[in-house]
Amino acid sequence: MTDHEGGAGVRPALAVVLAAAADLALVVFGLGMTSLALDEDVIAVPDLGQLPGVLGVAFSVLAFAGALLVGVRRPRPTYWSAPVTAAAAFLAYLAGVGLGALSVASPGEAASAVGMLATSWFGAVIAGAALVCGWAGVALVRTRAHRPKWPWEDEY
Repeated sequence: MTDHEGGAGVRPALAVVLAAAADLALVVFGLGMTSLALDEDVIAVPDLGQLPGVLGVAFSVLAFAGALLVGVRRPRPTYWSAPVTAAAAFLAYLAGVGLGALSVASPGEAASAVGMLATSWFGAVIAGAALVCGWAGVALVRTRAHRPKWPWEDEY
């Protein structure tokens, strides 16, 4: 995972995979807890089914991974990649929900679902999870730490 000799950080591709998995986990947890706390459905438009939500999360995680990969492949990645990654994930979530809603509802209902998500705590959860995980992905690549060692593992 790391280059133990030079102390280089995690490889960019691995950092993106780890950060994307964490983003997915935080999104699912965050949307569920926000729904529970607010006593509201994530997508409050009736009769849309699960497809818009599934497409929204899938688009969001894919956009997150793509944007983060671009950011961490630079020679010295910057933490400014995290807000860009969060914006990409948020916009892709809205696009996925919109496309999913259009496949089962009228354009007005799809626009209503997207508008509600864009201006609610649920949208903030998507952006916040992507921001935190994007920052962590950049940190994994930038870190120059060595692997953990026990005291008796001194090099000879």
